[in-house]
Amino acid sequence: MKLLDISGVKKKEYLKAKIDELETNSKFKNIKDLYTVISDFKKGFLPGTNVVNYEKGDLLTDCRSILARWRNHFTQLLKVHGVNNVRPRKIHAAVPEPSASDFEMGIEKLKRL
Repeated sequence: MKLLDISGVKKKEYLKAKIDELETNSKFKNIKDLYTVISDFKKGFLPGTNVVNYEKGDLLTDCRSILARWRNHFTQLLKVHGVNNVRPRKIHAAVPEPSASDFEMGIEKLKRL
């Protein structure tokens, strides 16, 4: 699909969603929400952009480049030094195991159908 075709489909979906929202707000007499949607509707469809700044200040628009940039960003962000020495520890539960009488009392408290 071409970019213009995708944009047209997104615009139609946007308009349908706004019209449905207007009808719902009108039906349930949500005046504040109705006027908010009308205000948004007047602004028109604003397509989103997928642009990311590169480290050097250039703009990336290609999907693969953007994903690589995010991967690189979070790799650098989440680098932790000295993680190799972490050992799993046993967690002690503070709640004791329920006994048979606990189960019986719980079953008795259940509503009967």
